[in-house]
Amino acid sequence: MTEERRQHLRVPLILTVIWEGAAGKYEARTSDLSLGGCFVDSIGQVAAGEIISFRLQMPAGEWLDVQGEVKYPLPPSGFGVRFINLSDADKAQLKLLTNA
Repeated sequence: MTEERRQHLRVPLILTVIWEGAAGKYEARTSDLSLGGCFVDSIGQVAAGEIISFRLQMPAGEWLDVQGEVKYPLPPSGFGVRFINLSDADKAQLKLLTNA
């Protein structure tokens, strides 16, 4: 059995994602979300450690612009990303979505 290393509880949540990495720009979706990161369902190729910029479409329609570090590439399913450089306002929005 593998040990859980996440600091934040992930909740199942589907949000539209537009992300851009070294290989291009893609539209995708999340399958789960936490204060620390999310899983992006995407066929786009990424490498562990790659920094990507992406936008999350909130349930009310507004966009949250964030950056993340790819932690777990799982081609062709997607990848796990850890948020980096979040503002206090971004953290507040994520807390509302995750009930943290």
